[in-house]
Parts: sequence; C-alpha cells; structure tokens
Amino acid sequence: MTQRIALLGGGQLARMSAYAAYRLGYEAGIIARPTDDSPALLIATERFVGDWSSPELLDAVAAYADVVLLENEFIAPDILRYLEATGKPRVTPSSRTIALVQDKFFQKTALAQAGLPVPRFAAVASPEETLAISRQFGLPLVLKCRTNGYDGYGNELIRGAADIAPAFEKLLKRGSQLMVEEFVPFTKELAVMAARNESGEEVIYPVVETIQHAHVCHTTLAPAAVSETTAARVATLAKRTLEAIEGIGIFGIELFLLNDGEALINEIAPRPHNSGHYTIEACETSQFENHIRAGLNLPLGSPRMRSPVAVMVNLLGGFDAPARPTGLEAALRVPGVTVHLYGKKASRPGRKMGHVTALGDNLVETRERALRAARAISI
Repeated sequence: MTQRIALLGGGQLARMSAYAAYRLGYEAGIIARPTDDSPALLIATERFVGDWSSPELLDAVAAYADVVLLENEFIAPDILRYLEATGKPRVTPSSRTIALVQDKFFQKTALAQAGLPVPRFAAVASPEETLAISRQFGLPLVLKCRTNGYDGYGNELIRGAADIAPAFEKLLKRGSQLMVEEFVPFTKELAVMAARNESGEEVIYPVVETIQHAHVCHTTLAPAAVSETTAARVATLAKRTLEAIEGIGIFGIELFLLNDGEALINEIAPRPHNSGHYTIEACETSQFENHIRAGLNLPLGSPRMRSPVAVMVNLLGGFDAPARPTGLEAALRVPGVTVHLYGKKASRPGRKMGHVTALGDNLVETRERALRAARAISI
C-alpha cells in the first residue's frame, strides 16, 4: 500500500515537498487553514482544511497519514503531541524538537547548553530590563519576538536608549514574549541545510551565502565563498545542532560569519528553507526530497552539487494586489535559468511569490543571469 504523507501547512514549501513525494510514488495530503492563501492545496492528494487544533481534523489526519511533516515551525507543540498520542502517524520533527526550536529563547538556550556558538542573549520582560541588558551587551542591540517572527517581522534594532520603549511596545503587539541579542558585526550571512533520519544517517549540504533585502532572503550563492576550514567548521556545527535539538528531518541553519572566520549560529528552521531552494536544480537530491526521505526513514540522498555554482533569486511581491505574473516569457529566454512560480492568489510587498535558479561555472556570470531573469518578472 502506498504510504501517505500529510504536510502541515499549505504554502510553497508544502507544495514543493508534495512534488518530491509524488516523484517517489507517495500520496501527499495538505493540512491548511481556511483563511490562508494555500497554493499547495491545488496539487494535494487529500485536503484537510480547518482549525489545526480541532480534534476532528487531527483525527482525520491521523487516520489518513503514515507520517506528518511540517512546513513551518509556528505550530503549537500540543497539536503535534495530540497526533503523536494517536500512535499513528509518525510526526517529524517531533513535538519535543519543535518545543525547543519554536521559541527562540529556548532554541538559543539549548544551543548554548550544548556548547555551540551563539550571540549573547537574554529574555526581557520590560523596557527597563532591556536597558539594563544594553549596558551589559552594548549598543546596538536586537530586540526580538521569541515566537512568530520571520523575514524580519518581529525584530527591532535598538541603536540607543530612546529606541527601547517604542520598539518594546511595537513588538508586544505581536503577542509574543521578547528577548534581546547582542548585535553581531558579521562579514557574511551563511546558511546550511542538514538532514537526519531516524536511523541516524545525516547529510550536510554545501554552505551557502544569503543576501537579504529588507530582512527577506533575496539571493542565495552556492557554494559560499569561504575557506575550506570555515566550510568544514559550519558542517560540524550543523551536525552538532541536530544532536542538540534531537532533530529528525530537514533543517535550515542560519549563521553569521565573523572577521576571524568563526561562525555564530543565528537561527534554526525545522523544515525546508529558502536558502535551500537552489538544491532542486543544483544538487543530486533536493532539500525537499530529503525532507520526504527523512520523514519516512528512507536512505538519504546525496547533497553533492551538479554544477560548480548556483544562484537562487527570490521573486518578491511589490504591492498589495491579486497576483498576476508578467514577464515570464522574457525570463524563460535567459539560458540556464529555471523559473518557479508558487501559484499564490495575492501579492503583497516582500511576499515570496516564486524564485529563479541559475546554474553555471562562474559565480559572477551565473548571478547576472539569475538576476536578469528575476528582474524580468513582476508579480
């Protein structure tokens, strides 16, 4: 009997994961909320639309699926515990891992306790506590939501004492407890995808450089232009990170590269990650296929790159309007470029609407082609 996968979340990560599942002959059900713009529903084998905390919906998922995989980390651990308690399906990553990773203060605490390098951090409950920490860590300082923050949402840079109270008031409206981190004067932002299955098999993808626009990942350069020593060090940090959080599945690990070649772990995403989209065309096994393989405890595929370099550029929304992509024909004329459009119904500023990936031998030329294709498309 064909094994059934349920993906918790209906966005582009679930959609691309479903494509990978279908290539391996599996079914892919999508669990989405009725208010979400969920492009993965368009290709689902089975659709579960409703309140994720509803016992009726979760019972239906448990009856259908052999394994539940996550598209995002903003799912209450209690929902995952409910599914785990049914005895079927397997949930990957586990509720314990999500409880460690979902709250960024708990995440940093787990990493620090494992002896992994992270920026200095502290939980704060008031502007006064934040001011006291600023005297210890120095300024500037980053004030963060501990949960429900992504793509720069939920972060505020504190440059001086006068910034603290308004930043605190703004972030509290997001309904999360807050923490502060020291500001890291990095030379590059790095990322690496890492996968592990229940048998303990691990694969680490090439270390990449990510370039942000307005706190959103805009460009990924693979592999990153770093020394072999730094690349090996980051790979080791990735393996130790999975051990620290008891991670089974695919994980995106973001890091800061310092002047001395050392790296600090910034954040962990317990799912496929934007920085790993290049793997669809550039690697022998994409992050999405290893997402599926790890969840089903199958042998993991090779992360080796098929070409010397790859460049991924996000296609970001520019305004609030129904999504009507234009310029696709011009983008498809650029040689060696693959275009992915996610099928979202609505565009808004900074929203990830698609991406393009270019493969090549030379980073400068490959990046130019990727950017040329990306600039041709408006959504």
